[in-house]
Amino acid sequence: MDAIDDRILRVLSAEARISNLALADRVGLSPSACLRRVGALERAGVITGYRARIDPARRGLGFVAYLTVGLSLHTRDAQAAFEAAMDRAPEVVECHNITGVVEYLLRVEAADLAAFKHFHTEVLGALPQLSSITTHVVMGSPKDARA
Repeated sequence: MDAIDDRILRVLSAEARISNLALADRVGLSPSACLRRVGALERAGVITGYRARIDPARRGLGFVAYLTVGLSLHTRDAQAAFEAAMDRAPEVVECHNITGVVEYLLRVEAADLAAFKHFHTEVLGALPQLSSITTHVVMGSPKDARA
């Protein structure tokens, strides 16, 4: 990794669909050298994929919230069961195991408050290892640099 690789990654994070020719121009390389570097970053696992940024509201998912979740059981099996349940829940678009007083941080996208309440009660509330949920409703996102 060097300064050119860092520039390549910054550009691709913001514009994953940029052409190789435009990327090469932006980072100061020839197109062939740029293509070799991007390929090397992919093979090394630095670039793990490319994503489209999607507006949840335009998909009919106007309710976005972050939830912190605490578990009552702190075992490997309890964590695995919780993570499997979150993987099956289409409302959960991010699930992070975190440090602190709770175990997980979730990003949840739902159509509206009623759909979120259903998820909160029927999906999360049905999990036996759950001990606490704190919800933070997103009112706006002035900066969102997730790729």
